[in-house]
Amino acid sequence: MSHDAREWVWNHSHSKGTARMVLSLIADRCPDRQCIAYASLPTLMKRANASRTAVRDALGKLITSSELEQLVGRKGPRGETYYRLPAAARFLAERAAEGDRNPAPLGDQIPTLRGPESGPLDPLEGGQNSDPGERNPTLGGTGIRHSGGSDSDPQNSREPKVNGKSSSSSVPLISATEWGIDDATRAWLQQHGHLDRLGENALHAADEKWRSYRAMSPPRPATAWAADWRAWIAREHTPTPGRPNLYALPGGTPAPASGMTRAEAHMAALLAALD
Repeated sequence: MSHDAREWVWNHSHSKGTARMVLSLIADRCPDRQCIAYASLPTLMKRANASRTAVRDALGKLITSSELEQLVGRKGPRGETYYRLPAAARFLAERAAEGDRNPAPLGDQIPTLRGPESGPLDPLEGGQNSDPGERNPTLGGTGIRHSGGSDSDPQNSREPKVNGKSSSSSVPLISATEWGIDDATRAWLQQHGHLDRLGENALHAADEKWRSYRAMSPPRPATAWAADWRAWIAREHTPTPGRPNLYALPGGTPAPASGMTRAEAHMAALLAALD
């Protein structure tokens, strides 16, 4: 039945641009002639390839033009918003009634919405087998309250499921101290000459300094830490031969003493080196 609702959008809707695309996406999810379907905002954004603001504006225009209604007080299985296409529902109901009044002659039958080739009506259209959520829907309401929940399951057999293993939420997040230098990073060190430029000792010291600096940073994906680590190493200065590490000498201080300025701390380190 989603084909009939979608065809109404392409042939009879006055919407344009993103609003027309959003309306067709909702119509494609309608399982029956009532033209009621649920959809989440992330689903519409992804399938229309539009921003959140553009989809919200499109839904507002459709509701204002009465081509779309939001069913207030009713949610999908994951908190999605329910919508109804009233004009499409009236059109399909009129076409079905017209087909009943003008049956095709025997031997030259033309399949209609209720013809012998289309099968029985979908049980969601009414009766005891109808969806409990579709009984006595509350139409209208003021404002647009869109659900920000996760993407929903398919409502008809032709609709693919959106969220899967490719979702960004499946990427694990780790801290900087948990991240380790992988093969790609080692190849990058060799290719760009950073290992020869810094040497093993300086590279190890730069790595320790980076981990200490990033220890309190929030978790990120491993690829983000790898990019940050490479940028850090690329900025690391080449050690000057013959220059001692003042903090490594006896009497060196790894951090300024309390109450000392940066200049005073450097002077104290120089005096300790001379001693």
